[in-house]
Amino acid sequence: MSVLGRPELEASPLADLHVIASELGIDGFRRLRKADLVGAIIERQGGEPAGGGAEDMEAVETAEAATTDEAKESGAGDEDAAPAPRGRRRGGRRGRRGGGRATEENGGTPDAKPAARESEAPASPEPEERVVEGVVELLGGGSGFVRIAPPEPSDEDVYVSAAQIRRCELVDGDTVAGPVRAPRRSERFSSLIRIDTINGAPADEVSAGTRYEELPVAFPDERLALGGEDLTVKAIEWLAPFGRGSRVTVVGPARAGKSEALRRIAAALADQEGLTVSVVLAGVRPEETAQWREGRNAPAAAVTFDASADAQAHAVERAVDQAKRVAARGGDAVVLVDGLDGVHAPAARKILAAARNLVNGGSLTILATSTRPVGGETTVIALDAALTSTQRFPALDLVASGALRPELLVGDAGAEAIAKARAEAVAAAGAAR
Repeated sequence: MSVLGRPELEASPLADLHVIASELGIDGFRRLRKADLVGAIIERQGGEPAGGGAEDMEAVETAEAATTDEAKESGAGDEDAAPAPRGRRRGGRRGRRGGGRATEENGGTPDAKPAARESEAPASPEPEERVVEGVVELLGGGSGFVRIAPPEPSDEDVYVSAAQIRRCELVDGDTVAGPVRAPRRSERFSSLIRIDTINGAPADEVSAGTRYEELPVAFPDERLALGGEDLTVKAIEWLAPFGRGSRVTVVGPARAGKSEALRRIAAALADQEGLTVSVVLAGVRPEETAQWREGRNAPAAAVTFDASADAQAHAVERAVDQAKRVAARGGDAVVLVDGLDGVHAPAARKILAAARNLVNGGSLTILATSTRPVGGETTVIALDAALTSTQRFPALDLVASGALRPELLVGDAGAEAIAKARAEAVAAAGAAR
């Protein structure tokens, strides 16, 4: 955990401030207003970081541990005595206000005599940091654990705060290493003090990499094969193809089968190695949530149609942000969204725009259902409600469907076959009129 400056703390949500205050051992932090809590955190960290930048919290944790050891040796830290930690913190604050007579860092107290005795005694050695290495597993609330013996959880696992996960842009499966502190009285697990390495590289180098939005991109050029015998899925694969990094919408009127088509695509992608597949349900019926949970791709988040547009967008954006980190690290992620109709149009475009094929890197593919195209798609899969309602499959509206630069995905011959099939579909539609 890094030392944070006032601007960073004031911009943080109250929930994150509570996590930081808990890790710093601030008493009664839940009763403090946000401004007072920010001040308490800064004071507990030892004052504002120079220049407002981030520094290691290691010195604070080491000083706290050393203070505790000295207090125990002198008898001042007896468990049965008055709450020693609270007294030390009060003494430290008074010492700073009174010209630095006593501080938490040097283990002093407001009483000058005990301070003098401590100065005569030999300094106790600083405790050695216990360093752990393990695999990150993220939780729904944004925090996570370092699993020491993955994939099974154990009592040796180490808690990682949501602030650290965001700051280091961690994703499920990252291997991290760093020092830990022992659990406090109200805690079950040890906590990670800071993250030293991510997948074997220094954490500051990984976190300071180029922003995802600034990485060079190219049109999708590696088709995602779906396979299987489902007629609609086979038609999508060859007539409206998409690849790693595609922005795809599955469009059509109500009861055209958009959610069902997305479920079948998800089942086909689940069999492919090297893909991190996640599903987000936004604005769906409760019954559809149950259907998705019975399949192989349980949704990472699900909000029903009664949720606000902002709540639906937030659920999708969280999954997309995690997938962006996978792609930035060189992995291939796929996010399936059912659907975007309940999200404001600018938010829907922002979600879809996150998909891209990174040059010499990973990819993020997004497939989302929608009544009509959102804009910026590289592939549109349009379904025909009349064909679906009469059980005539494939239910693909070939005239309205299509892929941008299909020759990159299926070759020149495949692109010519698509053009020919579309021409025949257009002619048939004209004859039907």
